[in-house]
Amino acid sequence: MLALAVLAAGAGGAIWYGKEPRDKAPEYVTTTVAKGDLTQAVTATGTLNPVLNVQVGSQISGIIQKLYADFNSLVKSNQLVAQLDPATYQANVAAAEGDLANTIANLELARAQAKRAFELFHSKLVSESDNDITSAALHQAEAQVKIKQASLQRAQVDLARCTIYAPVDGIVIDRKVDVGQTVAASMNAPVLFLIANDLTKMQIDANVSEADVGTVEEGQAVTFVVDAFPDRTFNGKVIQIRNSPLTVQNVVTYNCVVEVANPDLKLKPGMTANVSIITAQRNGVWKVPNVALRFKPAPPSTNLTVVAQWLAKLGLGPAPKPAATNAAPAMPVGDTNRTELAVSTAPPLTGNEPPAELMRRVREMRDRGEEPSPEVRAKMRELFQSGALQRSGGGTPGEGGSRGGGGGARPRSSTPASRTVYLLVTNAPPGGGEPVLAPQSVRVKTGISDGAYTEITAGLNEGDTVITAVKQPQNTATAAPPGGASPFGGGGGGMRRF
Repeated sequence: MLALAVLAAGAGGAIWYGKEPRDKAPEYVTTTVAKGDLTQAVTATGTLNPVLNVQVGSQISGIIQKLYADFNSLVKSNQLVAQLDPATYQANVAAAEGDLANTIANLELARAQAKRAFELFHSKLVSESDNDITSAALHQAEAQVKIKQASLQRAQVDLARCTIYAPVDGIVIDRKVDVGQTVAASMNAPVLFLIANDLTKMQIDANVSEADVGTVEEGQAVTFVVDAFPDRTFNGKVIQIRNSPLTVQNVVTYNCVVEVANPDLKLKPGMTANVSIITAQRNGVWKVPNVALRFKPAPPSTNLTVVAQWLAKLGLGPAPKPAATNAAPAMPVGDTNRTELAVSTAPPLTGNEPPAELMRRVREMRDRGEEPSPEVRAKMRELFQSGALQRSGGGTPGEGGSRGGGGGARPRSSTPASRTVYLLVTNAPPGGGEPVLAPQSVRVKTGISDGAYTEITAGLNEGDTVITAVKQPQNTATAAPPGGASPFGGGGGGMRRF
């Protein structure tokens, strides 16, 4: 009798814990479809530089004797900015002048000898060979004069280079030397000053990812901020997209030159600019938050205890709910774009499928507006990097529709993308009863995105209520019963009733 009583008590407890809870309906977070403005931009980082930077150097070696310019000095073209010690080069000029004078004297003597030899030759007093030797000596003396003249000119040029002038109008942004410092000009000319031609006109050399550079064009508007003025937005314009790639750690970027006006001289050379290149802009379009495109209703639960599942087989409790699988393509309802979800018999993706099948399944999910799990996306990236899969022109199925230099989410082609959103609608139970709120899937076509909102080109109407999230209510059935854990459950946190 005691054993029967214990068995009956256990069956009663199992039935009690196996009942369906009278849970409250989930609370949906929604938003209403409305019109607004959208701006799609490609983000990048770059460095502010003057349009023209001039390095003022020295072609000769020497000691800095005087400096006539310093940091932030305003200079004009051909203005004296530095002076090297000229003593050595003045001595070289004096030596060259003496050599030239000596050579001129030798030339005068050669001319006199040549004239005398010519007269004696016509008088038949010297041989023809002696006359030829004297004439050649005259020509050699003339050549030596030209050589010494060139040496003197070279010495004079070196002396003139001891005085250094500014090549352009501008401002000195860097000074490399001090008075008394020795500069050595060997293979490369030492840099003395760095002069910016005009700081009221600057440029940003922005590194744009290869995935985003295709949407960047010359003439597009640019906004950017710098850390020095975080509350101020500056404006610019793309003036050049350079074809030379820059590869750093297998990341390929291209230099996009942005023209910037700096009339108040607030922007300094070398500042880091966070650039947003506006690639598309829409005004007065339907838009929804991006979280609405990522929302999916929670799959039905299968969390039944072993006892509850055993009782369900005997017909004494609720039947277990089917496990969640990848949703099959939604079926249209009536003549509207509203759809009802069907359950696919295909097993969930695990990432262990053959590469070809994995790519096909991922593409099918994306066609339905779904996203694979992070594990599957990581597996896809691994397959692409190893070469087991090849990227197609439409993007990387395992990495989403956008990758690279931080640009906002955007379609990879001009054709609008098809996605799935869920509307909150009122449904009547099949057997009658009180209507309930439930999600209903809708296929929509999307346009540009600014990272927070996405343009809807078709599929939604004004005033539609789109679900962005769901809040599951906290029920007392999920709490631990008085006196400790359920005798039929697992942990001490209690067991939800089914």
